[in-house]
This record gives sequence, C-alpha cells and structure tokens, in this order.
Amino acid sequence: MKPYVYITRKLPEETIVDLTELFEVKMWDHEDIPAPREVILKEAQKASALITMLSDKVDEEVLSAGESLKVVANLAVGFDNIDLEAATKRGIIVTNTPDVLTETTADLTFSLLMASARRIVEAAEYIKAGKWGGWSPYLLAGHDVFGKTIGIVGMGKIGEAVARRAKGFGMEILYHNRSQKHEAEKELCAVYSSFEDLVTKADFVVSLAPLTEETRNLFTADVFAKMKKNAIFINAGRGPVMDEQALYDALKNGEIAAAGLDVFEKEPISADHPLLELPNVTAIPHIGSASTETRTTMIKLCGANVKAVLTGDSPKTIVNKEVLQ
Repeated sequence: MKPYVYITRKLPEETIVDLTELFEVKMWDHEDIPAPREVILKEAQKASALITMLSDKVDEEVLSAGESLKVVANLAVGFDNIDLEAATKRGIIVTNTPDVLTETTADLTFSLLMASARRIVEAAEYIKAGKWGGWSPYLLAGHDVFGKTIGIVGMGKIGEAVARRAKGFGMEILYHNRSQKHEAEKELCAVYSSFEDLVTKADFVVSLAPLTEETRNLFTADVFAKMKKNAIFINAGRGPVMDEQALYDALKNGEIAAAGLDVFEKEPISADHPLLELPNVTAIPHIGSASTETRTTMIKLCGANVKAVLTGDSPKTIVNKEVLQ
C-alpha cells in the first residue's frame, strides 16, 4: 500500500507530479478556502504526510490523530501554526520553505513601504472614483523614501534583503534583532539598535519579526506613542506582533502617519475591519511571497521534503533536526 499524502489546499497538478508518481495524494478542493479542521483531522488519521499552510492549526490533536504520520511540510517560512514540541515528541518531522522566498518577500515589503509613503493605493482609488478635478501642489502628497531612516525589527534573511533595497535608496539603516549581524553591518552600513531607540528614530518602522512569546504584542500603544508623528509602520512579518486596536488609535489620532500591513492578528479579515476604514492604511492579504515563480518553488520544496522523508532520505529544510538524532 502506497503512503498517503494529504494537501490542505488545491495546488496545480504539475507542481506535485513527483508525489503523485510515488504516493497516493489527495488535495482539498479549494485553492483559497482553508480545509476545515474536521477534514484535516479525518485525513490525518491515515496520512503519512501532510502539506499544510500557515493558517492550518496543526496541534497535538492533529498530530496524534493517526499512527502513520511522519512529516508535516509547511508551505511557509514560519511554523508557529504547528506544535513543534508535540511533533518532535512523536518523531514527526516538520519542514518549512526558507530561503526560496527571501527576495520575493523583500520586494513586497519594500513595495508596501513605498506604496504607504506615496499613498499609491489611495491615489489609485481617488482617480478611479472620478475625484481628480485638477492639479494642486499638495494633492495626495505623501512622504519621501530616499534619504530617510528605516528601522528593521527582525533582521533575518528577509530583513537583510530589505536593508539592501533601502541602501539603494540612500536610507540610513537601523535594525533590532536577537543577535547582531556583523556582516550586514559591514556590507550595508546597518546600525544595531535597541528596540526603543529604533522606534523613536526611524521614519519607517518595518516589522519582519517571527512570532514568539517575546515578540507577541511587541508593538503596543506605548510603542506607537514613541514613534515620530510622521513615522510609517510596516508589518510584513506576523500579525500578532502588533496590537491592532493600539495601531488603529495611533493612526486615527495622528500619533503616526500611516501603516502598510500584509498581515493581521486573525486572518482573513472582513471588509468591515476597523483598520480598513482609515485612508492612511495600505492593507493587502498576506501575499509576501506571492509571485508565481516563488510559490511554485515553495510547493516543489514541500514536495521534495515529503518525498525525502517517505523514501528514507533526509529532507532539505527540516525545522526539528533533533528528530533525526
């Protein structure tokens, strides 16, 4: 009997050929609608491998649903949706998709920064609504990007890639991270900063921090109050690192100038979400790595990891390496 692989979203058949040739593979019927929890639980009872998305909660109940599960391949860099400790105790390998999406996500992050600074989305909606009656000096005037100070919170590979883009715009680069990045400091003239100094000095505060107990609710009302009044907050990392109500209040009250958000506390958000009411919020639906090329590469990496585990090889990008010891 072939090992059984379950995929929690509908993926293009051509991206999973290596799996369908070797294993029994089943996918959820929808690309943009998450597989219900009861479906994931049912499929986990017989699955040897799960290919999951960041929105899928893979907790102990899922991990212990059956006896055959050997690998959970997450289609993301992050894996805070997976109970890593429970998986490790059960000898289940967890993999992710780092590196292959670094440059794509950095492109999106800097695009979001620029769109927020220059009010691109607001301006596009303005002209589509037929409001453009003529030229005026301060019509939809935004903020310069070149020569400003960017503060990057979470200086991983994506953070470094964003810093390289910032250097091209002649920006002063501050960063805060669990550890100093000496090579980045040499290459990019980036300056290591305390979190408090960064948020008070930066014109653009960019969060790329992973979600941990230390970073959850990192951006509070007190933090937003310390930022410059013309500061722009960008979050392309994890939604729960920010207090959304505090961000709303800061934007509404003019404590900061604008925000660009690719992530939210709870996703997806509805059209009546309070932040969407504000004209100085540029909001997009968690599309950091969403280029056709990168998403295809991510899917194939998940498939390669599953194939490796189920055929007795080591996966390329394992999160819990202690399982192999």
